[in-house]
Amino acid sequence: MTTNEIAEAPARRLDYARTVPKVFRAMIALDAAAREGLDPALVELVQMRTSQLNGCAYCLDMHARDARKAGETDERIYLLPVWHEAPAGVYSARERAALALAEEIAAIGGGVSDAVYARAAAHFGEEELAHLISVCLTINAWNRINVATRKAPGTL
Repeated sequence: MTTNEIAEAPARRLDYARTVPKVFRAMIALDAAAREGLDPALVELVQMRTSQLNGCAYCLDMHARDARKAGETDERIYLLPVWHEAPAGVYSARERAALALAEEIAAIGGGVSDAVYARAAAHFGEEELAHLISVCLTINAWNRINVATRKAPGTL
């Protein structure tokens, strides 16, 4: 896509929540259920990283704001795209395991490797792991909805 094509593209297509309110409410409920029992800051990190990979500016903006409200530092937010290379101590082993799992779920074409799954399973109990996978599922769905409808960052 050229710069002119980007500039000419409409900022937004349809209002998903207004157009399919039943589906939207179901997504909100699924998202809330997925988060249960997980650290809110961890959820925001996973959602931001997935949104970066999926190119969803709306979700990245929203979850960066939510992460700051949850006490996340600018350093950790800024280093998230390169968390693999971040200095020791910036992200815990548990967070690194969650981020690795989120990345492989976002790039599902190759599946989730046994090594990444085992690493996550070593840091999360079975129910927590199921919730983490569910958070990955919901943010990927939200990313696809918002990218498809060109939802602009900062809008409702």
